[in-house]
Formats: sequence, C-alpha cells, structure tokens
Amino acid sequence: MSKSKKIVSQQQQVNLKDPVYYLNRELSWLQFNSRVLQEAMDERTPLLERLKFLAIFCSNLDEFFMVRVAVLNQQVEAKVTKLTFDGLTPQQQLDAISSCVRPMVYQQHQHFEQVLRPLLAGKGIHILDYIDLNQKQRTYYDNYFEEQIFPVLTPLAVDPSHPFPYISNLSLNLAVLVKNPETEEEFFARIKVPKVLPRFIPLPPELATQINGKRAIWSGIPLEQAIAHNLESLFPGMNIQEYHPFRITRDADIDLEEDEADDLLLAIEQELRKRRVGGSPLRLEILTRTPDSVRSRLLEDLELDNSDVYEVEGLLGLRDLMYFMSLPMPELKDHPWQSVVHPRLQRTGEPLTNLNGNNGRKLDEGKDIFAVIRERDLFVHHPYQSFSASVVRFITSAAHDPDVLAIKITLYRTSGDSPIVNALIAAAENGKQVSALVELKARFDEENNIYWARRLENVGVHVVYGLVGLKTHSKIVLVVRRDKDQIRRYVHIGTGNYNPKTARLYTDLGLFSCREELGADATDLFNFLTGYSRQKSYRQLLVAPVNMRDRFLGLIRREIDHAQNGFSGRIVAKMNSLVDPQIIASLYEASRVGVQIDLIIRGICCLRPGLKDVSENIRIVSIIGRFLEHSRIFYFYNNGQEEVYIGSADWMPRNLDRRVEAITPIQDPDIAKDLQEILGVMLADNRQAWELQPDGSYIQRRPCENCPPASSQEIIMSMVSS
Repeated sequence: MSKSKKIVSQQQQVNLKDPVYYLNRELSWLQFNSRVLQEAMDERTPLLERLKFLAIFCSNLDEFFMVRVAVLNQQVEAKVTKLTFDGLTPQQQLDAISSCVRPMVYQQHQHFEQVLRPLLAGKGIHILDYIDLNQKQRTYYDNYFEEQIFPVLTPLAVDPSHPFPYISNLSLNLAVLVKNPETEEEFFARIKVPKVLPRFIPLPPELATQINGKRAIWSGIPLEQAIAHNLESLFPGMNIQEYHPFRITRDADIDLEEDEADDLLLAIEQELRKRRVGGSPLRLEILTRTPDSVRSRLLEDLELDNSDVYEVEGLLGLRDLMYFMSLPMPELKDHPWQSVVHPRLQRTGEPLTNLNGNNGRKLDEGKDIFAVIRERDLFVHHPYQSFSASVVRFITSAAHDPDVLAIKITLYRTSGDSPIVNALIAAAENGKQVSALVELKARFDEENNIYWARRLENVGVHVVYGLVGLKTHSKIVLVVRRDKDQIRRYVHIGTGNYNPKTARLYTDLGLFSCREELGADATDLFNFLTGYSRQKSYRQLLVAPVNMRDRFLGLIRREIDHAQNGFSGRIVAKMNSLVDPQIIASLYEASRVGVQIDLIIRGICCLRPGLKDVSENIRIVSIIGRFLEHSRIFYFYNNGQEEVYIGSADWMPRNLDRRVEAITPIQDPDIAKDLQEILGVMLADNRQAWELQPDGSYIQRRPCENCPPASSQEIIMSMVSS
C-alpha cells in the first residue's frame, strides 16, 4: 500500500471527534496549578519563593472556584446535561474536580506545616502559635489586640432575633460558641477577621524568638490567633466555649446581557456592586478538628452540602503568605533581575526620567524611537528587556512629539498608577487625537478599567468600550505621525497587557514597525473596534473573530499538504492554553501524516500527545518558572519558507470566536531567527519544563547525570545581558 493510501485508510478508521482523544479543560487547569504547587515543594526553589508559589497556588484555586466551579454549579442547577468535547457532563466535571483538588489541598497544607515552617524557623523566620508564646510575648499581643484590633471588630450574634450574617467572599472568620453562665444557654456568634489589618503580626525585636542565642529576623503570629485568644473582650460576662476558623468562596462571575444594556459602563458598575455583595457560596474551608455541630451549622446557614467542604490542617488562606516576600532576605529569593534596555534603544534622544525602572538616568543623545523603528522593525522581549524603555517610551514620546497627530490603543489590563494612561491624558491635553478601547469586561480588572475610562473621557480622549458579545483582548498601539516625507503609521503589536507592573513578572513579546501594510491593517482594526466597519480581510494581520481561525487552520493544512507530498512538515507553537477542538483535530491530522509538532503550553492543554496513529508526532511541554510564561509564538516550516507569528491569542474557542485578537507575521528575518532561538531554548529546558503524558499527567524533566541544568528563563537572561 502506498504512503498516501495508507494515510487515507488510517483516517477512515479514526474518528478525531471521539472524546477519548481529548483532555478535560478544568482538570487540565488543575494539573497546571499542581505544577505551581510542585515549584513550592521543589528544594531547588529558594525558600521565600516557595512560599510565593504556595500563595499563588491558593490564589489560583480561589479564582478557579469563583469562576469555573461557579459556572458548572449554575449548569447543574439549570439541569444542563450537554457533554463537553471530552465527554463529561457538568456534574461529572464537578465530581472529578473535587477528587482532584482534595489531595492537592492536603498536600499544600501538609508541606507548609511539616516542611516549610521548620525551614523558615531555621532561617530566623518564626510563624508562631499563640499557645507557644512566653508571658511577655502574650502580654504584648494582648495589649496590641486592645489598641489595634479590638476597635475594628464587630462580633455578630446568631439567634432567632439575629439572622445568620452575610459572610463575604474569601473572608476569614471565627465561629464562636459562648455560654451564658447564669442560664447555661449556648449561643453561636461570628467574627470576621478584618482584611484591613495585616494577616501576620510581628513581635518587636526585643521580644522576638531566639534560637541558639540568635534573635529571629521575623517572629510573629497570625491575626486570627490574636483575636481568638482575646475573645473575652468581645463577649464580656460570657464563657467562651470554643472557636473555629472558617473561610468561604462565592460565585464571582459577572453575568451581563450586553445587548440589553443601554450603557455598558453603568451595567458593569451594577454587576460589580453585586459581586462585592457576592454570589452563592461555593466552598467552605474549615479545620479538620472542627466539630460536627459547628460544621453542620455552617452548612445549613450557608446552604451548602458536605461535598462543598474542604478540611485542612493548619492555617487557612495561604494566599496571605505573599506577605513574607517583603522581608529583606535576598539570599532566600531568586537573584534580582533588572531588565536591560534593548541595544537599539540605548542611544535615543529622549531622557529616561519618569520612565519606570531606569533610575532617572538620561541616555546619550542620538536617534529618537521613531527613527529607530524607521530603520527596521524592532523586537522586544519582556521582562528580559525593559518595558518602560520601549513601550512606555514609545507612547510617552508620541504624547509629547509635536509631529504626532493621533494615538490609538487597546487597553485590556493596566496598572493602578499607569504611566501609559498618564501619557494618553497628556497627549489629549497636547491637542492630539487620542482613542482608547478600554475593555470593561476584563475579569477582576473591571473596576480599575472603569476608573481609567472615566479619567480618559474627562480630558477628551475618545473612549470606546468594545463590541457587543466580544472582549477586546488584542494588544495594539497605532501612532500616526507627520514625518518629513509623509504621514506615517507606527505600530506596536504585543502579546501582553500595557501594564508596567506585570511586564516585570510576565514573559511577553512586542513588535514595533512602520511597515505600510501593517499600519493599514491596524487602522482597519481600530475602525472595526470604534465604528461600524465590517472589515472581512486584512493584508497581514490575523484578526479574531474575523479571519484568525481560518488562517491558522490554513497554515496547519499547508504543513499537512507538504508532508503528504513527501516534504518535511514542522510546527512549533507557544501559548498559554490549547483548548479548541477544531485546531486540535487539525494538529492530529498533521501528526498522522508525519508533521513534527512541538507545543509549549503553560496552562490548559486538551490535546493528548503520544497516542498511537493519532498524535505520535506531537510533543508538549509546560514551563513553570520565576516569570509567568505569557508570550505567544507560532512557527510553521512551510517547506523551508519559514513563517513566524506573534500576538495576543491562544488556541481557545473564546480567543478565536468571542474575542478581538491580533496576530502579526514577523517579516524581519533577524527577528524571526530570534524567535526561533527562543523556542529552541525553551524546548531544551531541563529544569522547569514538564512533559505532558497521554493520560493528562505531567512529568518534570530532570538534567541527566552529566548534563548541567538548563533553565530557559535563566538562559534568556544571560543572552540579553551579554
């Protein structure tokens, strides 16, 4: 049988829509969070960074319940029985989530209590329990309680005349049982541990715990213990029987019918008020030793089932461990990293004063940033290369350049003290035409974006809130400038948000260009966002939901055609998540005809690699490191005529069908080689890379006996520093 006939025969025998070939989205995300937890448990990770990863694991899980579990609960209540493409009902997914999460939570708390707390103590960081304090230390905390904590607290009784109080989302609370000594009657009360106070209260240096004659660097107790051991002050004349901490998680997903909203900004403000009040309870976290009577009381009043209870040993709410990253102990953290200025931007005409991260230093006089871009396309890689000295500089320069006529930008998430938004305000005040697409529906950033939208509108910026039914997730800036010879459009297209703070923590890419076709595409895209354009074709950009899905499927199909014609086929893609079943099926088809596929997927991945006759030629790794991998790169061999793309979209239905996204081709051959080198470094990682197995589990790569550790992030730091 010829090769082509054999391929056709195999394709007839395999149904690529069969659920057996797909991993569940929710369980895959939990696998990602498990990899985050493993970084906290890895002895090679610096000690305080391990605490950070524990905090991230907890914070991630909170958001997962608030959004993903909330949606599944709503589907179960609505009696939805439709199967996911991997073959599970909503209830089956909830059951599987519970089975997966419980051992992970147990592992998290056990590791913190039995491993990390002793290690911290060995380094002079003592997270103490009140019962272990000496008398002087107790006296200090009792006085601290009276002066600093007691005035903030509000004990709430629960009885026939006092209904069960509202318990706010993610709040830490104490359930308290008290007894009237005269009547022997027992009462139930609730005390909220206030978020306005620090979760951990340090002892003064003179009272700090000493080990072998050395005073601790930090020594203190959790806030709730200071409250719990001073309950008599809150219930004078009553006998304190017992107290038990608990924490709940509520539905925090915004439900918005955009087509029924006359004013999107006001509609989202109303939904945010509902979120602050909180949706239905989803999860109750309690200590293992909590008696059944208290547990039952909480379940009844919160209208939860036993299946919603998560028991832990030790401290609740470990997301607060991020507090300890502020300790001045660099030896227990990753070595500090200072982003470097891109070599081509190290001789520019603008001062770096007022740009974050450059110490107010003024660089040598030379070409301005627009002249640099006119020379040839400019590529930047954050946080290895400075975001402030490139993106912030670009927008700030445009705001003050008398030759700039207009600035247009999409804002999905930005920082609270955004220099970019301040630059846009300055540009409007300087008389420039400024348009900002502010995405009000960016989850958990809605309130921040509303604030900036109002500030921008107040100075005359044209603010647009996006399209009905679509989130605008693209990362693009268009600057229209009057150059000596012509009106020229300068474009920045990135993979990450215009947020200087996250740009120091997330790996992202950006392309600056003044290529005419790219500028024309950017103009058409902004007209699509702000007006009534029904643009269906773009010269270079891949734009969702217009042409991106078809273009990506076409690029995969081209590799399939090359392989079927006896040539080599090769695809390498890096992104946050791979969920879309149509894209996955196309990758399976490509694998089956011999296309070699390497995927770098940080988070959710629903594709099963290594399946016989389906995905034998697909390999998938996930990289978890000090920086959050957030960049998207797409490489296609194209029979030697290689093509590389970067942009804002993952291969997920929401990105391809329900968001406005932009992906740009890379036309500069040197930049294309740089991106291929980045992909190669990441595929060779043997320190922070995890290989996805056919069953959905991950195995962390380890250096072989004679091989040095190769952390892709460390290697890239070295590359940009040299």
